[in-house]
Amino acid sequence: MCNRWGQETARGLGSRIQLSRMILLFYSVALAGAAVGVAGMISFIGLMAPHIARRLAGNSYKIIIPVSALIGSIILLLADLAGRLLFQPLDIPAGVFTAGIGAPFFMYLLFKRKKV
Repeated sequence: MCNRWGQETARGLGSRIQLSRMILLFYSVALAGAAVGVAGMISFIGLMAPHIARRLAGNSYKIIIPVSALIGSIILLLADLAGRLLFQPLDIPAGVFTAGIGAPFFMYLLFKRKKV
């Protein structure tokens, strides 16, 4: 939910809201890219699991953290099984499948928000 009063106050104080949003979006994409670059494609799991857990479990952190760990382990298990079994003579890394799931998932999260 967007805080309209905060936007009006920021605009009244001379802040350029759209520019600030674009800069923050750039930083978040750069940080996600750095995480993927350092940890490999499997880091998409650590970025996806909490979003999925919040949708399933609500907003209580007592529930979100264990559900997030469970969802992350299930995603990694399924990605590894897919990499080993779908293309049988080849052994495709699990990161390929997590990236294939993670990139569209983050595009969905990016575009599901309503324009203000």
